[in-house]
Amino acid sequence: MAGIDAASGYDRMKELKEFDESKIGVKGLSDSGITSIPRFFVHPPEALSDLKSSSTCASIPVIDLSGVNSAAHRRKIVEQVKEAATTWGFFQVINHGAPVPAMEETINAIKAFHEQPHEVKSKYYKRNERQGVMYASNNDLYRANAAAWHDYLQVCMAPTPPKVGDIPEVCRKEAVAWTKRATEVAETLMELLSQGLGLEAGKLKELKFADERLFVGICYPYCPQPDLTVGITPHTDPGVVTVLMQNHVPGLQVKHGEEWVNVDPVHGGLIINVGDFLQIISNGEYRSVQHRVLANSYKEARISVVIFFNVNKENDDCCYGPLPELLSPEKPAIYRNFTVKEYDENFYSKGLDSKSMIEKVKMQN
Repeated sequence: MAGIDAASGYDRMKELKEFDESKIGVKGLSDSGITSIPRFFVHPPEALSDLKSSSTCASIPVIDLSGVNSAAHRRKIVEQVKEAATTWGFFQVINHGAPVPAMEETINAIKAFHEQPHEVKSKYYKRNERQGVMYASNNDLYRANAAAWHDYLQVCMAPTPPKVGDIPEVCRKEAVAWTKRATEVAETLMELLSQGLGLEAGKLKELKFADERLFVGICYPYCPQPDLTVGITPHTDPGVVTVLMQNHVPGLQVKHGEEWVNVDPVHGGLIINVGDFLQIISNGEYRSVQHRVLANSYKEARISVVIFFNVNKENDDCCYGPLPELLSPEKPAIYRNFTVKEYDENFYSKGLDSKSMIEKVKMQN
């Protein structure tokens, strides 16, 4: 991680701090016209060896939700969602009820935030990951082995909403409105996922599994050396369900088997993925999968807007594990129970990674 390279005299922590304290983010570096990236963004060769090895034939499932409220169609949609969450852990939904113009307005508002002058954006720049509003580059800047080429605006929308005036004005209305629309989509999907497990449609919502909502607007600006770094390192999402939308600039990839699969933007589509928490409480029925974003080689910035849905973590001592309704002598628990405190500490103790919480709570045979 951080430290001084005795041979070259390179002080990584000093450079990290200088970058962080400048509050310019990677967008500021990109806009300055640099032709080589700072050393702390460079990933080791072994981490970059498969950057170009993406599959050309496979693509994540696309599910049409237009008949979701019709008894005739719902069973088929439940089966499609179950199949996608079991085999891919990622899928796109269309005809989900959120208007395309509202999606485009939100993407444009986040783009406008990141394009603001440094002196306007910098007042939001801080490292306070657990509450309120913050703008920064890399949430795990000081915890990761190498930084990634992105900046982000994060707003904790629930369970304790921010003061509306704290959200940057350029995207305030859109962030609040989009969170509401994405929550409606997430709640529909949680019903379908519940039914896919053989549970009542309202079970996951009843357990408050969508009560924590984190709005994140990410900017991946042009990178002059995209073969030396990544936009976001390979990781799994720690929560229950994630709802993501993106502009037309590509870069998102999902691990399927041994291949990385490009997730191409579908007009009006929303990308849904299973988080580690859902894998655990479904007793491994649904799968969280690795995904990453390549460093952006296009002159136009890649913009994505992500809402992370998670269990309400206000009670540290609350215990979770595989849902009892899913267990039987034939299907015993494959994960142990854990507390919210343990879950939180696992996430904030290191850089973005894959399934570390799942590995930690896996029962040993």
